[in-house]
Amino acid sequence: VEKKNPSIEILPDECLFEIFRRLPGGQERSSCACVSKRWLTLVSNIHRDEINDNNKGGVVSKVEDQDVEGDGYLSRVLEGKKATNVRLAAIAVGTASRGGLGKLSIRGSNSTCGVTNVGLRAISRGCPSLRVLSLWDSSSVGDEGLFEIADGCHQLEKLDLCHCPAITDKSLLAVAKGCPNLKDLTIEGCANIENEGLQALARFCPNLKAISIKDCPLIGDQGIASMLSSASFTLTKIKLQALNITDVSLAVIGHYGKAVTDLSLIGLPNVSEKGFWVMGNGHGLQKLKSFAVTSCRGVTDLGLEAVGKGCPNLKQLCLHKCAFLSDKGLVSFAKTASSLESLQLEECHRITQFGFFGSLLNCGAKLKAISLVNCYGMKDLNLGLPSVLPCKSLRSLSIRNCPGFGDASLAALGKLCPQLQHVELSGLHGISDAGFLPLLETREADLVKVNLSGCVNLSDKAVCIMADLHGWTLEMLNLEGCKISDASLVAIAKNCQLLSDLDVSKCAITDSGIAALARSNQIKLQILSMSGCSKVSDKSMPSLRKLGQTLLGLNLQQCKAISSSTVDLLVEQLWRCDILF
Repeated sequence: VEKKNPSIEILPDECLFEIFRRLPGGQERSSCACVSKRWLTLVSNIHRDEINDNNKGGVVSKVEDQDVEGDGYLSRVLEGKKATNVRLAAIAVGTASRGGLGKLSIRGSNSTCGVTNVGLRAISRGCPSLRVLSLWDSSSVGDEGLFEIADGCHQLEKLDLCHCPAITDKSLLAVAKGCPNLKDLTIEGCANIENEGLQALARFCPNLKAISIKDCPLIGDQGIASMLSSASFTLTKIKLQALNITDVSLAVIGHYGKAVTDLSLIGLPNVSEKGFWVMGNGHGLQKLKSFAVTSCRGVTDLGLEAVGKGCPNLKQLCLHKCAFLSDKGLVSFAKTASSLESLQLEECHRITQFGFFGSLLNCGAKLKAISLVNCYGMKDLNLGLPSVLPCKSLRSLSIRNCPGFGDASLAALGKLCPQLQHVELSGLHGISDAGFLPLLETREADLVKVNLSGCVNLSDKAVCIMADLHGWTLEMLNLEGCKISDASLVAIAKNCQLLSDLDVSKCAITDSGIAALARSNQIKLQILSMSGCSKVSDKSMPSLRKLGQTLLGLNLQQCKAISSSTVDLLVEQLWRCDILF
């Protein structure tokens, strides 16, 4: 009878576990983990405290100080099919000897063998230095998995839980007790997390600085109030979205948010005008610098005015879909917000030219940027603005898709804001040369970035004058869809020596215009987009090749007169340029 060679596989798990924990270094344990899933599972279940390292006074493995990222910690992301317990176990073992895993993101899960509590147990035992953990769409991870993280990863600083239905308040209680260094918490779509979890975090996490809570139906005023009242001197960033909270939560924020600098409120249907009024009059938001509100019916003239008075250091205001805000409220806010630097209005349809120009006339001397997007209440009226001091602090103007904004409004803006450097007038069919030229001619500062995409009534005349007056400072120019020809490209080539980004998509330019750009010895474009320019053909090949000496990006999509063979040659010769075709 043939005698079989003895195999280490006949040893029970307990014996193998004892062998593995006595290996001299992390490299040896990693090698053992590669033998089989059984060995990987055993090695990944060795807690750091259980390792009997006989090499403490000897030579450290050469691998132990390699492959580190960021602050000396490794980062790993598992998505979809790659998100399995086996991969987590391998990560836990493989990173243990290389500085330790610092950041782990699990997005989705393998449908047959996805991440469960077992995988997080491996991470907790092998990665005690974990600082950031993100769990997205992890339906198989429950409280036991977070219990393991809380028990083994005491250095955790940031936790992101998104659509994890099996996680409850018990998990947050464990994390609160086991991870006192937690600074940043995001909870989204977790239907079983209630107020008690937030109360535990407020009680045991004194360093919590940022919270973001979205679409958690069981979280209400009690949870928000307890967190704000307990962490009032450390919490700096708050984002609340799609929650069943009421005016009570806003009142608590207004009273206890003494350290809050960033506040975002989105889709809160049960918050009324009273909530915003009380929040503004609570006098606790003295340090608030950025305030963003979307789809909250409580933002009225009275509510916004109270916020302006109660937040003296507010620098940035973003209002989106505020249906009950009118010109009166916007102007009243502008009069009180003396520190405001940036104002963004989107889909606020009750705002007209009177509110827009009124806010410019009444804002303090610090306003640097104003943005108006999809505001259909704008009508192009000749307002006859009074003789007032111009708004010389404004540097950036963005008006997008506001059909009523036309030449009269633009001409008035030119006189009121002579120091503009960044101008975006996108999708404004009411803008023509007659309105744009006064804006150019009243400049006291030179333009740097200009976006005129979709202004179909702007012609070569406006572009040529702009290139002549401001070409020496222009760095970015977007003329997509404008009524321009090669004449504009000739003017750009002659005057715009600093231009690095040019978009002439859907314009009537030809090979001659591209050749004019290429002949210029001054211009050094990095981005050139000419998508949909049907008159540019293969004849532009030499010009594009010359421009390609500095180009990093070239868009030739829907240029039907350029053949695929020409594109292939460009791809081959312009190897450092990303070409879209």
